[in-house]
Formats: sequence, structure tokens, C-alpha cells
Amino acid sequence: MKISICIPVYNFDVRELVFTLKNEVEESGVDAEIILIDDASKNSFKELNREVHDSVQKFIFLEKNIGRSQIRNLFLKYSTGEYLLFLDCDGKIVNENFLKKYIQFIQDNPGTQVIYGGRKVLDSFPDQNHLLRWKFAVERENLSLALRLEKPYLSFQTNNFVIQKAVLEKIAFNPQFQKYGYEDLLFAMDLKSEKVKIDHIDDPILNNDLEENGVYLGKVEESVESLAEMLKDEDLRSRLSEVKLVKLYHQIDSTPFKPFLGLIFWTKDTYLKKQLLKGNCSLRYLDLYKLGLLIRKMK
Repeated sequence: MKISICIPVYNFDVRELVFTLKNEVEESGVDAEIILIDDASKNSFKELNREVHDSVQKFIFLEKNIGRSQIRNLFLKYSTGEYLLFLDCDGKIVNENFLKKYIQFIQDNPGTQVIYGGRKVLDSFPDQNHLLRWKFAVERENLSLALRLEKPYLSFQTNNFVIQKAVLEKIAFNPQFQKYGYEDLLFAMDLKSEKVKIDHIDDPILNNDLEENGVYLGKVEESVESLAEMLKDEDLRSRLSEVKLVKLYHQIDSTPFKPFLGLIFWTKDTYLKKQLLKGNCSLRYLDLYKLGLLIRKMK
């Protein structure tokens, strides 16, 4: 069985990640290829990452940024493996048998279609300017295997997963949405609607790039805008009905108090953002901020 390691690259130094993967491939004898596609990064990162050119099977540089969904679909064109392993470029391998663990699961479970390995961040507190992203990762993203298994589709993320190539050819990432956010949940719901099982294992990748509070909050705002666009599509709206933020929005949308609540969120917007930028605050502030943004975007 051959596995294609697919890494979309955007403005990040991928040398350590690539060399770690290459070492495991060589030492374990795993049948694997490493493919990088650079999504129009800055020249400084392009030059830096050219150092791994001879260590990978394919390194494609795009002239124009095509976004997180389309670039993943593009790997279908260049990969030759029966299974594709997708990794975010800012990940760090923390398990010396990382690849073997995925392959062993597939060998033990013939017919496996999709596997999610999980994610983690460092246990130590970062400085306050990076605390918001760290808190969200620890409290909302870095779920234990047991918790992920309770909600296998809602807990799926695209930072570290294996998919059978034939499945991705049939159910590709939705290319309609190029902005950051919720493309992983939409993809998971597409898999669910087609009755494709998502398995979970304990084989996490370390998130090696915690954004500053302001940068992360900007990504949150972009993700809510992306979610609003998805919800305006009636077919997609039903597929995202299980998402916590969507549930809250529908509860408010069905009440006569929606305009009043929208006004409250509008007036409290500056206060919420100020608290979030401090980093050391409850994630309930982030939930309220996202809900207020969604109400405004859905007008």
C-alpha cells in the first residue's frame, strides 16, 4: 500500500516537517511519496523551502493563491498513492512512528476510508499575546480520542487526516468557498451525507504556529463570514445544522427578539473585541463575538 503525503504550503518554513517525514519513510521502509504545493507564498518562504526540493517527490509552486479547499483537491492530480495523508504546513511530528501508526490502522481495518489523527499544542502557557489561540486549541480543538469518537464528524479537522484517494475523487472539498474557516466541517458533513465513515486514532500533530491574538481574531472574523456564505445556501445550511454556532443562531433567528439582540451585540462589539485581544479571557466572550458577527453577516 502506497501513501501520498500531501502538504499545502503557505508562508511557513516546512523544512523540519519534511525532513522528519523523510527520515521516517527511509528508516521504516514505508511506501510513501511527499508532495508539496505552494499556494503563492511570499518569495522569502519560497526560497527557504526550496531546500527540501530534492527531499520530496513533487514540489509545485502556484502563481495565484487558490485557497484551502481547491489546493487539497489539486493533490488528486499529482498523487499516486492509494491513500492520501494531508498535513498542515505548520504542524510538527511528535510521534516517531507517526506514519506507521496510520498504516497499521489501515492494515488492521481493511476498507478504511477516512482517519483523523488529532492535534495538540504545547502544555506550557504561551505569552499573553498568543494566549487566545492557545486557549481555543486546549479547550475546544485538542480533544481526547474518547471525546472525538463521541462526535466523529463534528470533531474532524483537516490538519492531520488520511483519506482513500477514491473517496476524495468522489467527494472533493467544496471549491465554492475560498476564505478561511469551516471548510473542514463542511467536508465532514459531505462525508456524512454520503455515509462515509470517519475513524479516529490517537496520532496527533503538534500545532507549531500559534497566532497572535489579533491575527487569530482576524481569522475568526473571516471564518464567520465564510460560514454566513455557506448558510445562505439552503442545501449547505441543512448540512451544517449540527454546528454549535449555527444552532445558537437558529435559536435566536426563530425569536422575535432577534433585532434587539443584534443591536446588543453591535453595541458590545468593541468591548468584546477588546477583551479578546487581551487573550486571558473566557472563551464565552469568543462565542458571543462570533454569534454577533454571524447575526450581522446574515442580514
